[in-house]
Amino acid sequence: MAYDGARVREVLDAVRAEGRAALTAPEAKVLCDAYGIPTAGEGLATSADEAVSLAREFGGPVALKIVSPDILHKTDAGCVLVDVSGDEAIRTGYAQILANAHAFTENPAIAGVQVQQMVGGHEVIVGATTDPTFGKVVAFGLGGVLVEVLKDVTFRLAPLSAEQARSMLDDIAAADVLRGARGSEPVDADALADVLRRVSDLVYDFPEIAELDLNPVFATAAGATAADVRIVLATEESAPPVRHSPEEIVHAMQRLMNPRSVAVIGASNEDGKIGNSVMKNLINGGYAGEIHPVNPKADEILGRKAHRSITDVPGEVDVAVFTVPAKFVAAALEECGRKQVAAAVLIPSGFAETGNHELQAEVVAVARKHGIRLLGPNIYGYYYTPQNLCATFCTPYDVRGGVALTSQSGGIGMAILGFSRTTKMGVSAIVGLGNKSDVDEDDLLTFFEQDDNTHCVAMHLEDLKDGRAFVEAAQRVTKRKPVVVLKAGRTDLGARAASSHTGALAGNDKVYDDILRQSGVVRAPGLNEMLEYARGIPVLPTPKGENVVIITGAGGSGVLLSDACVAAGLRLMDIPPDLDEEFRRYIPPFGAAGNPIDITGGEPPSTYEATIRLGLRDPRIHALVLGYWHTIVTPPMVFAELAARVAEEARADGVDKPIVVSLAGDTEVEKAAEYLFDHGIVAYPYTTEKPVAVLGAKYQWARAAGLLG
Repeated sequence: MAYDGARVREVLDAVRAEGRAALTAPEAKVLCDAYGIPTAGEGLATSADEAVSLAREFGGPVALKIVSPDILHKTDAGCVLVDVSGDEAIRTGYAQILANAHAFTENPAIAGVQVQQMVGGHEVIVGATTDPTFGKVVAFGLGGVLVEVLKDVTFRLAPLSAEQARSMLDDIAAADVLRGARGSEPVDADALADVLRRVSDLVYDFPEIAELDLNPVFATAAGATAADVRIVLATEESAPPVRHSPEEIVHAMQRLMNPRSVAVIGASNEDGKIGNSVMKNLINGGYAGEIHPVNPKADEILGRKAHRSITDVPGEVDVAVFTVPAKFVAAALEECGRKQVAAAVLIPSGFAETGNHELQAEVVAVARKHGIRLLGPNIYGYYYTPQNLCATFCTPYDVRGGVALTSQSGGIGMAILGFSRTTKMGVSAIVGLGNKSDVDEDDLLTFFEQDDNTHCVAMHLEDLKDGRAFVEAAQRVTKRKPVVVLKAGRTDLGARAASSHTGALAGNDKVYDDILRQSGVVRAPGLNEMLEYARGIPVLPTPKGENVVIITGAGGSGVLLSDACVAAGLRLMDIPPDLDEEFRRYIPPFGAAGNPIDITGGEPPSTYEATIRLGLRDPRIHALVLGYWHTIVTPPMVFAELAARVAEEARADGVDKPIVVSLAGDTEVEKAAEYLFDHGIVAYPYTTEKPVAVLGAKYQWARAAGLLG
């Protein structure tokens, strides 16, 4: 797209020179024209006669709007009149707007009254704002005065691709209105998407544009035209985040996660001290590298020679684990710099989380001076099971597997630990991030991306330090490995103060929701869901298509499972007549074919076996949801063993489909669910929602990764 960037720069520099942040409507129109953003015909009138003359040129009803840098929200000030026609009405309206402007604010600077051609169509909003986490984001949704009430809006990172712009049109609840609901004429989707792309390019090319609103944009079958433009500039420049290349990140993270030697700053012989617990976990956990206790007041700690300073440690040190009080960290970190330590793990609290931002900034400055990567502070430490590395003061963990988990909170970290132990979920890593003074989620994602020991990543976070870096990393990783995110703080406690509709709308969780989805991650609604997704997603094979079939022994479970499938974004297959006939061969006459397939509760194991086998063998079915009902005819373990056997026989023949099971019954179903999980079938007792939610999460990742046929 060809843009006139020089013209935009000229306008912005002139506005800045006048000490203003808000552009007037004519200035905003110049920017739109420079980037080919269509706006309604308009002109500036400085007298009632000029207003009448302009209205006659447009040849129809017009809108009258104040042009004043002191009045940003013109409607709120009573300075907008629409559908004004006739010379006398225009003269009266001109005078009324000026009077309202003076009533709204004392001595406003008024450039005149904008006379704008009236346009019609579906009202939508196209906007952009500067999000504190993600930077420039673009918004699209219902327009007009209801936008902040209905909040039917979606967000994407700028700049937008053509595909991303089109996806925004389909991502609002009112999408059917734009497509031509109830026989109405559909809008020109290409024209709307083009406006979105041009707005996105404008704000991305000129970062000083803090907020931009086109509200409303009138969309019709013939195109899209903005009726009102509002542009606000940033009042101060923000420092760009510190970025490292993927190669630099991997090099540093390799030394953190696969260290040849670890020093414990503040190691102790005294039980109950953090420095003692870390030493015991490193030694007893089986870490095979060198372990160096550092304590100026001890000669030996837990049978190992203690050093007065890390500079006295012989050879190289990859990782220094800090267990000393916060006030001693900066000085000890200086010594680590002289020793050329690669990474420091800061367990102590007493930094930014308690309001001591200055001390944390000092520590970060020391680390950057020496090229040391910091994990923490205010963390429980970290685990990396392939190295038997347990650098933490919490309980050890040694069940190896392919799931890496991270948390910003120590309490959540321990919940992760307990869940992993209870469910026997093998993990590759558990990492505390705490204050994220340096190492954060995108660093860890970059490491886990190339880590052959990690097959799925689950992350609890309260915020993102650099949202764009996270998205870039996640978009790479999720092409190969699922990433599950639990983002705390879903509730909207009030949008931040903003001078535009888009800015106000971007103050809620919807930005995170949309952009996390854009990055390809699966967002978990709660802690248990995050953990269950992390446990279940790696167990399930990747589906090859969207057709899901429910086979159940209880009609009530079938209804609930159907509801759960809809809630999880799964598509229940329309069973074709020939397949329907095949299923009917195995179910009693009073059962129900279709989808769900109800085999009824009194059926013997052979009925379960035959219908499951048919579901696995028919290539048109891509995933199975099984609803089991505990009966004496088919006891829980009999069902579990036959389901696992049928699935294993299919796998041996090259057929591997995701299967999830909901088990209803007495306590025996708990053992049956555990048996099924151990045999590659995700199963839960006493719930219809949980197994389907895990399947939905697997599908969400597979769609984002482009793996479905």
